[in-house]
Amino acid sequence: MVTRVTTIRADLAALPAYVPGRVVPGAIKLASNEVPLPPTPPVLAAIAEAAAAGNRYPDLAVVGLTARLAQSLGVDADRIATGCGSVSICQQLVQATCLHPDDEVVFAWRSFEAYPIVTQIGGATARTVPLTDDFRHDLDAMAAAVGPRTRLVMVCSPNNPTGTVVTRAELERFLEAVGPDVVVALDEAYHEYVTDPDAANGLDIVDAHPNLVVLRTFSKAYRLAALRVGYAVAAPEIATALRKVCAPFSVSSVAQAGAIAALDDAADLLSACAEVVDERVRVRDALLAAGFTVPPTQANFVWLALGDRTADFAAHCLDHKVVVRPFHPDGVRVTVSSPAENDAFLAAAGSFPN
Repeated sequence: MVTRVTTIRADLAALPAYVPGRVVPGAIKLASNEVPLPPTPPVLAAIAEAAAAGNRYPDLAVVGLTARLAQSLGVDADRIATGCGSVSICQQLVQATCLHPDDEVVFAWRSFEAYPIVTQIGGATARTVPLTDDFRHDLDAMAAAVGPRTRLVMVCSPNNPTGTVVTRAELERFLEAVGPDVVVALDEAYHEYVTDPDAANGLDIVDAHPNLVVLRTFSKAYRLAALRVGYAVAAPEIATALRKVCAPFSVSSVAQAGAIAALDDAADLLSACAEVVDERVRVRDALLAAGFTVPPTQANFVWLALGDRTADFAAHCLDHKVVVRPFHPDGVRVTVSSPAENDAFLAAAGSFPN
């Protein structure tokens, strides 16, 4: 007879599951915002060299990568914290700011699906604020939602999954409204794809707002999704707290070496973003012409607001050997990939009964 274990947290039974993009043999995967190109040869060489020393533990303090990031970003090394992807840093932020179950984390919805998960894992309470009718953050409503128990606010720009951005003026107004006692995390995982001159750039204003934390990742434009490495830029006190709650050795030696090499080869890697920008315009224009509702996007994906037709559209695309990412009952997110893969998706979308 198996007895029930009563020491496990009961709330974990209701923990929402993170749903990754499906991998279907023989189908084009446009579900995870991955870059179709592999890392560049110098990055692959650095990864292989680091893997040869895989019998050794990684540098616990991530000194080499931290120093290289500080040089690249023009900030002091004590203001940088690294993690196992920027999603790990999101969880570290909850752990570093929230102590009691009624401590609140405020974020827009729909936004990055990991936010409610890391909030619950951290034992805090999620407080969500709906997006506007044009699929953007309603920063005025989010500021109004901040209360005496709010410890952390997550702002995703470009927003995953809708692709919309907050402007610098909007963010600065929001930071003034929230005040200095609440940590505000600006999640910029898709920063390298942003071309809107009015969009907020966290590094431009982080010095003026000690409660602002800027999150970025090597998973997207730097093509290192499999290595899991991200970082935060913040005031030294916040960066120190993030390092304290980080799982030891969470950034592997291979990840550190790959990320350093990617920064060294950034000009080559990031040059590919221009094609994505061109393709996202082409893909969105084609979808609009076909009658879909698609907001302007500054990321490497597009959002189709499909409502109750979300599941049917995803199934239709799969029938045409294209895997997209449904978020029922709101819409579908589709990665902007190579021209050929984008054409395959557009052909599938074009045959969906509208």
